[in-house]
Amino acid sequence: MSATRHRRTGAPSLLGAMAALTASALALAGCGAPVGHRTGGSHVGAPGGGARCPRLQRPIPTTDADWQPVAKALGRTGALREKVVFGISLPRRDLKVTSRGVEIGASLALNGSADFARYCDGTMLMGDLVLTEDELPRATEALQEAGIEQTALHKHLPDQSPPIWWTHFHAMGDPLTLARKLKTVLEVSGDPIAVPAPPKTEPIDLDTDGIDETLGRKGIAEGRTYKFFLGRAETVTSHGHVLPAPIGVDTVIKFQALGDEQAAVTGDVVMTAHEVQNVIQALQKGGFEIVELHNHMLDDQPRLFYVHYWGVGDGVELAEGLRPALDATNLAPPAPAS
Repeated sequence: MSATRHRRTGAPSLLGAMAALTASALALAGCGAPVGHRTGGSHVGAPGGGARCPRLQRPIPTTDADWQPVAKALGRTGALREKVVFGISLPRRDLKVTSRGVEIGASLALNGSADFARYCDGTMLMGDLVLTEDELPRATEALQEAGIEQTALHKHLPDQSPPIWWTHFHAMGDPLTLARKLKTVLEVSGDPIAVPAPPKTEPIDLDTDGIDETLGRKGIAEGRTYKFFLGRAETVTSHGHVLPAPIGVDTVIKFQALGDEQAAVTGDVVMTAHEVQNVIQALQKGGFEIVELHNHMLDDQPRLFYVHYWGVGDGVELAEGLRPALDATNLAPPAPAS
């Protein structure tokens, strides 16, 4: 809905004045309308909706129900995190990939994502796609045709077979339009849901209590993978929007159980420029292989860098090696136990 005021010839009628005031009030209220609610023929949250937004916009709390039209448009399910980010997982269970002799599970390092957050001036879409080298050119073309920005392209794993690439993307707009555009990209970039999830297995063969104690956080079990997502303490922004950690500005740690409490561990540590060298040195001292160092976004403040790492060994010992690298960054304190 537009709040543009139209000029009319002659003296304005009382009815016309009331209509103009009503239109203005609805435009200002647009920031508080549910995701996907239509006003004046367009989805609330689309850029140019006439809403008066602050210079620094914070994500607007939503509910799972608000995002069901988006999930339906993508043909996938998602989950709401921290009440502001609706995340849709895009695992590549159709791929068989090895790294340093380890068969890589989708939940360890073959899992793309599409994350949506609502702001006063529109919905933000951020995420990444897991692609083979054959798929990468088609996905790049599809992203560009859809008007979705590519913000990074790199690898996450050492010595991969076959070679796998991760391309990060960003867009702002109407949530359903964004979902439909992304769907056209997924149709030419492999099928992240072609192969169903494996059946639930027995409890993970890792000392998860020991890993939790060492890292000072509580992890999440998913099949053979035990994972952590750790946000930073400071406020991170992009193009005037405050970025919540689950939209892609958190440190990621993932352990894949290999048996007998052994694990392969990978992920990325999020750093500001002055933290980079200390983190790399800590990772090297902990026996980890440095895989990649890069950015994920084009206009983040403070400027963030991501270092991807790789290690294999006893799960608790890997956690002990990782802890100094985490302590070299400005992590948010752990959430209180519930």
